[in-house]
Amino acid sequence: MTAKSKNIPAELLREVEITDMVAEGKCLVRRDNLVIFVTGVAPGDVVDLRITRSKKSFLEAAPTHFHKYSDLRVEPFCQHFGTCGGCKWQHLGYDTQLHYKQQQVEDTLQRIGKVEIPEVQPIVHSPARTYYRNKLEYTFSFMGWLTNEQIKSGEDYDRRVLGFHTPGRFDKIIDVQHCWLQPNPSNQIRLALRDFARENMLRFGNIVKQTGLLRNLIIRTANTGDLMVILQCYRQHHMIPVILDHLAEKFPEITSLNYVLNDKGNETFHDLEVVCYKGEPYIHEEMEGLRFRVGPKSFYQTNSAGAYTLYKLAREFAGLTGSELVYDLYTGAGTIANFVARQARHVVGVEYVEQAVQDAYVNSEINNITNTEFYAGDMKDVLNAEFIEKHGRPDVVITDPPRAGMHEDVIARLLEMRAPRIVYVSCNPATQARDLELLDPAYKVTRVQPVDMFPHTHHVENVVLLELR
Repeated sequence: MTAKSKNIPAELLREVEITDMVAEGKCLVRRDNLVIFVTGVAPGDVVDLRITRSKKSFLEAAPTHFHKYSDLRVEPFCQHFGTCGGCKWQHLGYDTQLHYKQQQVEDTLQRIGKVEIPEVQPIVHSPARTYYRNKLEYTFSFMGWLTNEQIKSGEDYDRRVLGFHTPGRFDKIIDVQHCWLQPNPSNQIRLALRDFARENMLRFGNIVKQTGLLRNLIIRTANTGDLMVILQCYRQHHMIPVILDHLAEKFPEITSLNYVLNDKGNETFHDLEVVCYKGEPYIHEEMEGLRFRVGPKSFYQTNSAGAYTLYKLAREFAGLTGSELVYDLYTGAGTIANFVARQARHVVGVEYVEQAVQDAYVNSEINNITNTEFYAGDMKDVLNAEFIEKHGRPDVVITDPPRAGMHEDVIARLLEMRAPRIVYVSCNPATQARDLELLDPAYKVTRVQPVDMFPHTHHVENVVLLELR
C-alpha cells in the first residue's frame, strides 16, 4: 500500500494532527483507513508529512513542517537532541512520558497477550531523570557527522570525533559535547581522550573499512565511587600505554583501567581478552548492603537506583517467607538471585553466558551467601526434567529474559513444573505479552507493575506476578 497506489492526493498529508503515541516511541495518524506511523513528533502536533516507507498494512512518515506545536511539548535540555540517537522523548514532559509508557504496557498486554489482567498499577518513576546510567559506550570516527546547522555555518570543524551514532546509521558518529546520561567524570574523560588523540595525531577509526587505531570507549560508573574505563583499539600500537597513562594521570579516580584489541567486524568483546592496565579488573556496585562485582564483560542493570526499585518489586511479588526454593532464570551475574537469597531457603540460577555464571558465584562468595548455585547453558536445554528432578520443583520462579522473551520450550517446561508463583520481569512488554498468553492455560496474571528505568526514551520495564490456577 502506498500513497500513490491508494490515490491519496498530496494535500491529504498536509496539516495532519498527530493523535496518539504507540509502541517503540512512534506516533500514530489514521487517514482514510491508512495507518501512518510518524517519528519526531508529539500527540497534538499539526504537521505536514512526507512518506518515508510503505508497507502492506501501514506507512511511515516524517514531518516536513509544523503548523502547530502540541501543548505536551517541553524544551529539550540537551544540545544534541534530534541528532543523537538517544533520549528521543526529551520533547515531552516527564509526566507525559510516564503516561504513555503506562498506556504502552496496558495496550500491549491486552492487544497481544489477550489474557485477563488486573488493573495495572501506576508506573513507578525513575529515581533520577538525568545522569542515571552507569554505563555508556562511545565510538571514534575519523569523519564525524555534521548537522545541517554546522554545514550551513561554513565553519571548518574537526571531523575526528568521539561520540554517539546518529539514528539508524551505524557509520555516522556525532561529536558529543555533553551527555546528560552518565554522571561526571564521564564527559570529562571522553573529551580529554578525544583532545589528546587529536593533539597527538592518533588515527580515529574508519567504521566502514575497520581501519585506524582508536575504536571505542566504554565508561562504567558505580554507586560505590568505583570507575571503570575500557579503551578498544583495532590493533596493537606503541601509543596505547601512552594514552592510558595520560588518562590515569588526569583522572586518578579511575579504579579500573583496561584496553581491548579488537579487529572484528563488530565492537563486542565477550570472546576477546580484556587487559587490565591499572587498578582492579572490576568495580563494585552496592545494593541493600550487598556488593556486586562488575567486570568488563559483566551485565548489570544500567540504572543502578532504578534496578534497586525493580528488584524490590520482584522480591515483593515473590512473597518469600524463608522456606521457598526459587529458580532464577536468565540470572545474569546472579544479581536478583543473591538479592532474594536471604529471604529464601535456596536459589538456583540459570544463565546462558559462562562468564556471567562465574560472576554470580563470586557475588555470592563476597557476600557470604551460601544458599545459591548457578548453571550455565542454553535455558531450553538446561531446564529439563532431570534438572528439575535433581533440584526439586520450585515454589517460585523469577524470570528476567532478554528482549526476545522466553523460548517456547522454556515456557513448556514452566507449564510442566507448575510452580505456585512466577515473577516475570521484562524489558519488552510485547514479548512478555506473547509469553503470558502461552502461560495462560495454567497461570492467572494477578499483578502488573510498570517501572520506568530509562527516562526520555520509550523503553519501559514491567513486572508481572502469575499464580497457578
